[in-house]
Amino acid sequence: MAAKLIDRRFHNVPGKLRVAELFFDVPIDYSKPNEGTLRLFARSVSRLNKPVEATKDEAKLPWLVYLQGGPGFGCAAPQNFGWIEPALSKGYQVLFLDQRGTGMSSTITAGTLARHGDAIKQAEYLKNFRADSIVYDCEAVRKCLTEDYPEDQRKWSIIGQSFGGFCITTYLSKFPEGLKEAFYCGGLPPMVNHPDPVYARTYEKVIERNQAYYSKFPEDVERVKKIMQYLTENNISLASGCLTPARFQQLGIILGFHGGVESLHEIVLRTWSDLEMFGFLTVPTLALIDSNGGMDKNVIYAILHEVIYCQGKPSLWSADRLRAENPRFQTNGSEPEIYFTGEMASDPYPPSMVFKDMFESYSELKEIRETAEILATTSDWPTLYDEAQLAKNEVPVYAAIYVDDMYVPFDFSCNTAAKIKGTKQFITNAMYHDALRSKSGELIRQLFNLRDDSID
Repeated sequence: MAAKLIDRRFHNVPGKLRVAELFFDVPIDYSKPNEGTLRLFARSVSRLNKPVEATKDEAKLPWLVYLQGGPGFGCAAPQNFGWIEPALSKGYQVLFLDQRGTGMSSTITAGTLARHGDAIKQAEYLKNFRADSIVYDCEAVRKCLTEDYPEDQRKWSIIGQSFGGFCITTYLSKFPEGLKEAFYCGGLPPMVNHPDPVYARTYEKVIERNQAYYSKFPEDVERVKKIMQYLTENNISLASGCLTPARFQQLGIILGFHGGVESLHEIVLRTWSDLEMFGFLTVPTLALIDSNGGMDKNVIYAILHEVIYCQGKPSLWSADRLRAENPRFQTNGSEPEIYFTGEMASDPYPPSMVFKDMFESYSELKEIRETAEILATTSDWPTLYDEAQLAKNEVPVYAAIYVDDMYVPFDFSCNTAAKIKGTKQFITNAMYHDALRSKSGELIRQLFNLRDDSID
């Protein structure tokens, strides 16, 4: 069924962009379309032409839909994306869709979840927020926005960053007839039924990045130990909860970004300097650490991240179990260095690890820890990917794959690309997981080269 367009308002953005703010109603559960709806939000963007009002021809521009990384993140304003100009220059109008539960699309928080009842009812509600439901939303919105298009022009193109690529693969599995072409930006999902094999490889990459960090800043070995000792012996409050040793380790997420080694060093240096000079952590330092948290603002990430891999099996706190088996990540162990983990950061791109202790160190997550436990032990997750359909895929697919991706293991990405018929690949060891943000011009150019070039 088509989504119901509730509201559409236009405005202009300096830099010659024409933006529409769109609200849609869609079913909570597409298998039970009459049992409640939720509200989706999206922004469309096209070139600003004179006259200001969009002409009939402009309204028929082909669509390129952007799916954000996560899960659990809404889209930033269109003018904040460095790749928007190259996309518009190719003749698209671009749709930035806040995936259900994110941004302004029926936002999920501890407070909004509480409206649905106890932990059991909250868990049942949250089962409708994985990639399969997101793809149903995309199809419903596509049918709405292309209703007055000629029938042979109703397909649209899609581009996905990180988890957005997971959604693309589900889209290719379930509704390939709705897609004209698909672009992956570091988000080819591992074809697994459970997160354990993914996290096993992810930990290997996190260890490599820790080694690179301590190799460049060997003085931080003792600084980190001093910080961890201080956090073990003191109760430190943050705006979003409390700063535990494990919470400080979460800063390792930065190591997966361009310039991440230097960024992590800056935080460690400042934290250590506070302790050396004052014996406590100052407000600016605590604010800096807290700003690299983000779990309180991205509840879906915390509570659904592991189950985005599950098909017929429970996650059982995969990252937590594997961390406990590795002494390198113990804050009070005998290893020469204390390694940082690769959890969540405030930047809305990388998927990584979620631990049970986060539901103690974040005030927002404390309120839903029972719900999280139910979801972690749930096994009746439906299949997300149809490998038989992917093997006979006819939708053109263009994929950027990063050799040194800390969040989506390289070999898993290559294996998945091989299972999607006709996938063209741009493989590089000169980009990290956040390349769509940090090297957007070069990445988009490479993806469009895959589409526009031909091989005899």
